[in-house]
Amino acid sequence: MVVLDNKQDQPLHIKIYNLIKNQIAARDLQPHSKLPSIRNLCSELSVSHNTVEYAYQQLLAEGYVYSKPKSGYYVSLLDSEFAQPLPHHTANLQEKVLQKQSPYSYDFHPASLSPESFPISIWRKLLVECLQEDPRQFAVYGSPQGEFALRNEIRSYLARSRGVICETEQVIICSGLQDSLAIIMPVLRSDHSLLAVEEPGHFIPRSVFQNHSFAITPVPVCTDGLDLKALWSSKSTVVYVTPSHQFPLGHIMPVANRLKLIDWAESVGGVIIEDDYDSELRYQGSPIPALQGLHPEANIVYIGTFSKVLSPALRVSYMVLPKRMLDRYRNLFNESASSASLLEQRVLAKFMVRGHWERHLRKMRTVYKKKHEVLVQAVNRHFGDQAVIIGQGAGLHVVLELLNSVFSEEELIKQALAKNIRLFPLSKTYISHTESDTRQRLIMLGFGGINTTKIDHGIQLLHQTWYK
Repeated sequence: MVVLDNKQDQPLHIKIYNLIKNQIAARDLQPHSKLPSIRNLCSELSVSHNTVEYAYQQLLAEGYVYSKPKSGYYVSLLDSEFAQPLPHHTANLQEKVLQKQSPYSYDFHPASLSPESFPISIWRKLLVECLQEDPRQFAVYGSPQGEFALRNEIRSYLARSRGVICETEQVIICSGLQDSLAIIMPVLRSDHSLLAVEEPGHFIPRSVFQNHSFAITPVPVCTDGLDLKALWSSKSTVVYVTPSHQFPLGHIMPVANRLKLIDWAESVGGVIIEDDYDSELRYQGSPIPALQGLHPEANIVYIGTFSKVLSPALRVSYMVLPKRMLDRYRNLFNESASSASLLEQRVLAKFMVRGHWERHLRKMRTVYKKKHEVLVQAVNRHFGDQAVIIGQGAGLHVVLELLNSVFSEEELIKQALAKNIRLFPLSKTYISHTESDTRQRLIMLGFGGINTTKIDHGIQLLHQTWYK
């Protein structure tokens, strides 16, 4: 008798396939034994003919079974090393993975997004449309720089919204921040070896730079962004910055300092890597134009992403290279294919052409602005003069400076975890691991992935936990 696991949320043909495959691997079904006919299994399980046929065809394609004309399907003889009994917990693996994804009652992680935010129905419609347009797309590799239509839409969008001045040939589609930096590192490697980063700053770029054998020097961040005097003293010739919303402290680099930073790059023959990671999410005042737009001909590599507003799962980002770097980039990557899915690129291009992107952007800006306001109000209500909010007004997180706190960051996070509250350690954004008194009092509070109705209670629990 075939018994399906009704606890797992999977299509029926996948359940049938997994069950038979596991029975074959565990030798519960002996080699050369005949499987039930499609008709009989359909009757036994009360499912359609296509459902069972899909499962059998997948088993056939992977070699678990073989067919005999006008006879049916039979179990293949597998080598013993591939036919070991499966661990008893395998059947519950998917359930455990799903539980692991969201085990917290209050998730204040700064990278979490609103779970219901993705425009599924629109995306599905455009995806089907792309699938039906040209079946030959599955037989070719994409352009190294990505789909022209998508790059052109991004160029137009950046000019309107961020003041970025570039041509379509300068836009490169990537699959996330790590990929963007991994592409630009070889372009820089022949002329540069020392790279400056913000302190505190984004931890992922640091690891990418180190993996490409760059020496890293931390440059302190002040209320006006990167400390330019310290940058001059560092002897670095490449700098990674987040000038429009410094990560993690949220400071904005004023235009006078931006011009000085560009002057630094011109003076030392250097390169500025401008990460505009969450530029769309600004809730107070006018949008901050990109650094690149102040001097489009300068050596500024502009990096942006769709992960913060649309979805990190799509793995689609982009960067704008200065014209003077294009030849070297093409020499290095002329034989490469784009790392981003060609199909997803085409769907995203349609999404932008038809105005869905900017409508979605306006919607999400409203959603996250509301969450931001609720968080700020909750902190003010429960902490009062016991805490100060740093970096509010943009992005998906704020930094909370706790006053008169006697606990270390590790102790604060551990106490929060005991209340089933998830926090991300700000200390990970520092290169040095020596905690200063100020650093001990700083806590990151993300609000993108937590339900608005839970924010106030979560903040109340944190205050009760830390100031009991």
